[in-house]
Amino acid sequence: MRILKTLLVRMSEQILLQGKILGTEDFLLAGPAEARSGRSAGEDLLAGRSQWITLLCEALPRALLAELGLARILLGSSGGGQFLVVLPGETRQAAEDFLVAAARQIADLSSGYVSLVWGVTDNLGDWAVIRKRLNEELQGKRNAPLAAAQTEPGGAAFRPFTPVSSAEADAYFARELGAKVRGAARIGWSPEAPGKVAPEEGKHSWPLSSNLSPESIMVARHAAPSDDGKSAATVQTLARRAQGRSIWGVLRGDVDDFRLRLRRVNSIEEHVPLSVLFKQFFAGELEVLCSLPEFWRKVSILYTGGDDFAVYGSWDALIGLAREVQRLFHRFTEENLKEYPGPEGKTISMAIALAPEMYYPLAAVYEEAGRNLDLAKSADKDCIYLLGRVLEWRRLADAAELKDTVTRLVHDFRMSRQFLYQLRSFYRREEYADWGPAETLGAWRFQRRFNRILSGTRDREFQKLRSHLITEMVGRKSAEVKLRPAGLVALEWARLVTEV
Repeated sequence: MRILKTLLVRMSEQILLQGKILGTEDFLLAGPAEARSGRSAGEDLLAGRSQWITLLCEALPRALLAELGLARILLGSSGGGQFLVVLPGETRQAAEDFLVAAARQIADLSSGYVSLVWGVTDNLGDWAVIRKRLNEELQGKRNAPLAAAQTEPGGAAFRPFTPVSSAEADAYFARELGAKVRGAARIGWSPEAPGKVAPEEGKHSWPLSSNLSPESIMVARHAAPSDDGKSAATVQTLARRAQGRSIWGVLRGDVDDFRLRLRRVNSIEEHVPLSVLFKQFFAGELEVLCSLPEFWRKVSILYTGGDDFAVYGSWDALIGLAREVQRLFHRFTEENLKEYPGPEGKTISMAIALAPEMYYPLAAVYEEAGRNLDLAKSADKDCIYLLGRVLEWRRLADAAELKDTVTRLVHDFRMSRQFLYQLRSFYRREEYADWGPAETLGAWRFQRRFNRILSGTRDREFQKLRSHLITEMVGRKSAEVKLRPAGLVALEWARLVTEV
């Protein structure tokens, strides 16, 4: 940062250029039926599209600086769907021409779903004023995308739309990116194809790394290996590796109010390190976590961004991975954001969606995980949507402990799995509609029904587990019973563990 300040002082006139890539969610979920099929080709296509978006945000600003003959240190931040660079004032038109060409091919490759917009302003005044000018220009281009195009030479707003053929685009995303990027050592860019990135080749290229390095692009690329170790495992293979029921799912996470945290910083010297710090956390920590023995054969990374991530894999590994990411993120924010007031950007919410069957489209489960994440964030902050309920993170630990208790009753005391469905019936509103509000019933009625389900042996350990189960499901109040959401999650969790 000190070197960046020195370079800024030496420039006679400086401008700030901020670029954003829009429409990524619709693009990931769009496409022909093959893209949403349950076959591995659909998985490679979704992974390739995700990697394209991720790498574009890294390659475009670096390629812009390289084409203009400028030092890499002028790259402020990149990743997470946007980038920020500092440029000499005299390069403004050249930068505009570069981005116009890139935007055209990006739109063509994505059939118009993805768009590249950018804002340019003089580096004058307070950072809050500069940021406002950039946001206003970006918002104007987002709301009126043809306004800027009409000023381009040749009337670009009315040029024929010639998207790349679906087969050609799908082959690029699935084969060139989805299948090759995971093992590539470098990623390249060429002016002949300004909206593309290519593994191992290009006029300008940069090393890919999962570790922080000034010369390389930091990206998380872990993929669970197939049984023969020659490719990434399909979702069907990941489902078979799960404990209990063979099922797979998608985990998505997003930092709470991260954009609000960025808006509250006072200078570009704070904005850039904060953006880079979060991007490095998700790329670095997820890559390390997924390489651990309990995860490396069960999960694959779809993408990591500046404040979010997506992973798919065996359902049981996703729950464990979510708990580890939350634990590390809590420690990360305690160490790095302790000087920042307020809770913004210091908590993370996640959601898991499970495929209803083994041969289910990955894109459809990814979309469902996004809806579940919206439900979690609208309900509260710092929580997870899991198995039909939104839980605070501290309650997830309670659910895990209760799941272990129920599982012991099934395995050690040979309780029929039918008793899980009987316990589950307590949560069905119609079962106790005449007892009071939903999930509330009289204590003595609950105890009578509970005793009928867990009756039999007088073994001391069994009675201890039984008492613990009652306490954790309903709490310690005796006047009325309020069934805890964590109890339902635990029962569903135990059901999946004990099914074969």
